[in-house]
Amino acid sequence: MTRDPRDTALIPETEDSALAIRGIAPRLADEIEAARSYRARSKAANTVRAYDSDWQQFEGWCWQRELEPLPAVSEAVATYLAALAQAGRADSTIARHLAAIAWRHRQAGEVAPQHRDPRDVIADTLAGIRREQRARPTRKKTAILAADLARMIAAAEGQSSRAVRDRAVMALGLAAALRRSELVALQLADLELVREGLKLTIRHSKTDQEGQGQVIAVPSGKVLKPVARLNAWLAIRGGEAGPLFYGTDAQGKMTDQPMSDRAVARLIQRYAEKVGLDPAVVGAHSLRSGFLTEAAKAGASLPKMQEVSRQKKVEVLLGYVRDAALFENHAGDSFL
Repeated sequence: MTRDPRDTALIPETEDSALAIRGIAPRLADEIEAARSYRARSKAANTVRAYDSDWQQFEGWCWQRELEPLPAVSEAVATYLAALAQAGRADSTIARHLAAIAWRHRQAGEVAPQHRDPRDVIADTLAGIRREQRARPTRKKTAILAADLARMIAAAEGQSSRAVRDRAVMALGLAAALRRSELVALQLADLELVREGLKLTIRHSKTDQEGQGQVIAVPSGKVLKPVARLNAWLAIRGGEAGPLFYGTDAQGKMTDQPMSDRAVARLIQRYAEKVGLDPAVVGAHSLRSGFLTEAAKAGASLPKMQEVSRQKKVEVLLGYVRDAALFENHAGDSFL
């Protein structure tokens, strides 16, 4: 008897592949495995890691309150989102938690809670959270400008592996306007040194979930000298394939594993404090916003800024331009 291919839909994702495809023709089994592999790659690795973390938090919250996390009822999910808002989470973070819950349900063959919510409890709760948060002052991280970053780089004294790495991380982070997830995801193969500086391939990013990849230019520079600082790190790191920036273990020793995004944030805050900046108001994103602020002050065009930042929405870039030009040709200059 010929097996109906639709029967494979009954195979749980969590079963061992060899057991799950037992009795299926080898050719079809291979194709099923390929389909599963492609599905697993539908989300960027960073997104999957974030979703896994978010799901674990939701699952723990449910168990503590004797609620069933899978399948979750819409009222429970709405209450969880409200709890996140009460804890001070940003609406973008709350929306990601909701996406993670939906993703985990789909992975388990269940309908996402927000898609079986006829009273729109989840949607209304999320809308209320966003409305309230829009009325609050935003808590964006302060941009670190080039002059301050130069002082931070100078504060990373010495020629230890960690100091050389830290100087390269800070210089490249600002010069390429990198998100911290992009910075820690860089591989040695993503670099191409050229006469003018560096070509850097960003293989995955927040605005490139399909992983098409984007190449940005990093000039050699005269102040921060990102390429020279990167070369100094490469001389220590060596030419082995793998992560561009290695992390450190609990004893501070260099490993062969990539830095975590949190380690980048702590690095920035540590050196910011060394030069008298408030570590509470800066973070890894301060390097990216520092590049855009400096570019706007220098009169760079929006397309050229967008080439580096890879922002999809030009409105975000316009905000940096407006801030940089706030006092230029002020209407009150002639009489104040």
